[in-house]
Amino acid sequence: MTIHWEPLRPILAAHQRFVISSHVRPDADAIGSEIGLARLLQALGKSVQIINFSATPANLFFLDPNREVKQLGDAGTAEAIAAADVHFVVDTSSWMQLNDVGKAMRQSSALRVVIDHHLSADDLGATEFKDTQCEATGSLIFDLAQFLGIALPPDAATALYAAIATDTGWFRFSAVTSQTMRRIAGLMEYGASPSVIYRELYERSTLARMHLVGRALARMVLDCDGELAYISIPWSDFEETGAVSSDTQDLVNECLKITGTRGAFIAIELQNRQVKVSFRSRAEELDVSKICEHFGGGGHRQAAGTTMPGPLVESIEKARTAMANALANIRKTATAPSP
Repeated sequence: MTIHWEPLRPILAAHQRFVISSHVRPDADAIGSEIGLARLLQALGKSVQIINFSATPANLFFLDPNREVKQLGDAGTAEAIAAADVHFVVDTSSWMQLNDVGKAMRQSSALRVVIDHHLSADDLGATEFKDTQCEATGSLIFDLAQFLGIALPPDAATALYAAIATDTGWFRFSAVTSQTMRRIAGLMEYGASPSVIYRELYERSTLARMHLVGRALARMVLDCDGELAYISIPWSDFEETGAVSSDTQDLVNECLKITGTRGAFIAIELQNRQVKVSFRSRAEELDVSKICEHFGGGGHRQAAGTTMPGPLVESIEKARTAMANALANIRKTATAPSP
């Protein structure tokens, strides 16, 4: 799917004040896409602010050394949203994922523009530029830069490289194509350094994180005749180890390292006792975005997430049952006689 960017030109030409936002608990694709898009708009002489509901995780500060990404509630953020001519939403199309930023958007008269690659979506009343087959929103921002003929500065190239690398599991997921690698080559030519980015993302762990990971892996459960693996993390683990929420990034993927697993999830109890559940699939027939939509979340066929009200034990059982039923339906379909 190729995005037709031409309708964005008059929007950019006619307006001056832009706000960029992404989903709660932003990851590298969210932060990287915001930084990359901000640089494009600034190159066009626009006034730009980046405002999210959640704070930027500490492990992603290297993408935003000047702390341009603000949290809603910081000085001037509500006023900036109210005064914006255009509000860009990147890496999500969900009101729930925008939380209070979405509420502020609804009260604003600003035009809305969505740039996203997720299947699940709400009607945000926006002009949409979506490619659900694309590996990362960061890739779409790179494509937009190419369309606009804007050379990316090194910090934007770094941010977009991190966005693509993390959303593809460092280029090992099935969404990776030759076009992905052409984008990566272009970002390297603009100054992105793979070795530096990898070090910042994966070689800056704290002892607290390592203790948390040890506990989580020891708690891993194998179910559904070995086709499902899952991990749970109670809030007490964070209190006792000193780890933070962002220390669980990518931990769910450890479940898929077990031979024979086709699906996985991680259930993380938050401080407010809600439970963040991230699902993964390595089977094309197992669409975890559909499972997440049932619980008010969404995402991609092979990677999706949601937040459940808790308690943790009940959320784990809901997630386990949903995945077990989906896997059973796949087996049933595979063994059904042909008509």
